[in-house]
Amino acid sequence: MSSAETEDLPVVDVGPVAHGGHCVARLDGQVVFVRHTMPGERVRIRVTDRSKRFLRADAVEVLEAAPGRVEPPCRYAGRCGGCDFQHVDPDAQLDLLTSVVREQLHRLAGVDWTGRVEPVGDVLGWRTRVTFAVDDDGRPGLRAHRSHEVVPVEECLIAHPDLPDVLGRRWDAGPVEAVTGSTGESLVVTDASVPKGLADGVVSTDGQVRHGRRAVHEQVRDRRFRVTGSGFWQVHPESADTLVGAVLAGAELRRGDHAADLYAGVGLFTAFLAEGVGPEGRVVSVESDPGGSRDARRNLHDLAQVQLLDRTTERSLRDGSLVAALDGRVDVVVLDPPRTGAKKAIADVVGLRPRRIVYVACDPAALARDLVVPLSSGYELVSLRGFALFPMTHHVECVAVLALP
Repeated sequence: MSSAETEDLPVVDVGPVAHGGHCVARLDGQVVFVRHTMPGERVRIRVTDRSKRFLRADAVEVLEAAPGRVEPPCRYAGRCGGCDFQHVDPDAQLDLLTSVVREQLHRLAGVDWTGRVEPVGDVLGWRTRVTFAVDDDGRPGLRAHRSHEVVPVEECLIAHPDLPDVLGRRWDAGPVEAVTGSTGESLVVTDASVPKGLADGVVSTDGQVRHGRRAVHEQVRDRRFRVTGSGFWQVHPESADTLVGAVLAGAELRRGDHAADLYAGVGLFTAFLAEGVGPEGRVVSVESDPGGSRDARRNLHDLAQVQLLDRTTERSLRDGSLVAALDGRVDVVVLDPPRTGAKKAIADVVGLRPRRIVYVACDPAALARDLVVPLSSGYELVSLRGFALFPMTHHVECVAVLALP
């Protein structure tokens, strides 16, 4: 964009980073959330959205750059809505994520966190599950930020190189999800017709096999996990091992403990909790998704100390089935809720009075809101770690450990 095209656009001084991949500025006294910038910069902006409370804008020209700004490696940066921080040096991205976690914890939970978000693995070529939209011409791509517009792409730099080749092909419907597992298997999940030459397994969105296998397998430490189709699994290759390590360190399991794994998915944490409590202990794994439950039964069949509950976490807490399955004794609770958090379950978890609560969170705001309940009920926050499991984006994973004094 030429300077003549931008010279009439407003200029703002950029303030702190905010949760959501943008920074905060002010324009004529009104708050503006500005994308594609960094704290301390002076930029020219184009307003993209207006409300009574705030504006949204894109930075279209950087007049004064901040340390840590780099040339985006991706040619689609600024158009595709998939990445927030392609313009930020990887180390500076950690600083931004740390600021967000720290601000959310302080503002929403009154917690002053002095840690720093930790790097995990590669910042490019990491995403093992990518869902591509399809435009009206059949071209696969990614949606623009806060838009239904599809930006066709020929490559995605954060996508894992072993993903099946769905780009560069035409599809008669979308979305098209490309999946690769750590054991070398791959899948395409879609209801579209399968283009010729696509050799990998193809599964429909309802799980029906159309070509080849219907699942991939993930290896974590000494265990293998089956994940069917679009089933939930962490998307960074090093996520599972990293989170298992953090959860086990926080749980401080003892032989013979009774533990609960809530929102358990295909049983990742359940398996290692079971190993930690030993055959004399007990672990109840709670998952309501039918596909996740089926996979969990396969993944955990060799662990006699595990019992699975095929129901929602909230129901298992309120109907007494969780406590009954644990014979009335709950020593440790691990929960890994969806992005919206565990607002409807956290009070019931606290009511069980486990010795330790380990909360795995993919949204620092939801985590901070949920921490208020245990912190006001006698628990202490003994540890909180943040992990950059989604490089180039504003997403950050946290593991909080709460204990009774």
